[in-house]
Amino acid sequence: MFSPAEMAKIAEDGAVYKATKNQFYSFISAITAGAFIALAFVYYTTTQTGASDVAWGVSKFLGGTVFSVGVIMCVVFGAELFTSSTLTLVAKASHRITWAQMFKNWVVVYLGNFIGGLLIVALIWFAGQTMAANGQWGLTILKTAQHKIHHTWGEAFTLGILCNIMVCIAVWMAYAGKSLTDKAFIMILPIGLFVASGFEHCVANMFMIPMGILIAQSASPEFWQAIGVDAAQYADLDTYHFVVKNLIPVTLGNIVGGAFCIGMVQWFLHIRKH
Repeated sequence: MFSPAEMAKIAEDGAVYKATKNQFYSFISAITAGAFIALAFVYYTTTQTGASDVAWGVSKFLGGTVFSVGVIMCVVFGAELFTSSTLTLVAKASHRITWAQMFKNWVVVYLGNFIGGLLIVALIWFAGQTMAANGQWGLTILKTAQHKIHHTWGEAFTLGILCNIMVCIAVWMAYAGKSLTDKAFIMILPIGLFVASGFEHCVANMFMIPMGILIAQSASPEFWQAIGVDAAQYADLDTYHFVVKNLIPVTLGNIVGGAFCIGMVQWFLHIRKH
């Protein structure tokens, strides 16, 4: 494996590349990353549907493990994910990029991730996936999305910090690997930890909550009849609750967890002192 100092140099060089390349390519790359994370949440939802008879911890372990494929795909494809792009602060701390370059990359990647997530929402909707398992798949989406919008602002912010600590640990550890197997394997458990524990990832929520909103507001009467639930029970799934109660605090928490708790600490330990 590469040493911690070498890993920090790889991270710094990668951050410079992300922030200085043509941002149109970053935007397209970010769309693919948003789609990869959304697809991982599709996989997670499938494992959680009908799992009521499985021990809670076991079902969450399974869901977290399969979700890791989303971040693995991002790393293997070199797709730009906002949560890991917060590590570009490392390059700014070394004065290799400007504040404008860093924030421009963050905004471009964030918007691209959002579009990628919404594209998968549309594909899943038109594919009729919400009716899988006699509608129970869609019900899993509704329950998960509704849970996410009922954190307090402080809880959502803190869960965002915890989440991106784990995501950026996974990505940073992948810098140590010298083979595809190394990089993929080392990310599974850190990503599984954040998902199984219910930590909040802004890009994942760009799929899960809009998917829940779409089901809550547009599902057919046959869907509600199949799951035996009154649609009014999920009336609070709307854009306001998504953005204000979840997306804003989770995004800010993700920035703190990735840029400062991981990026700046590793920069201080392995780059600044040299």
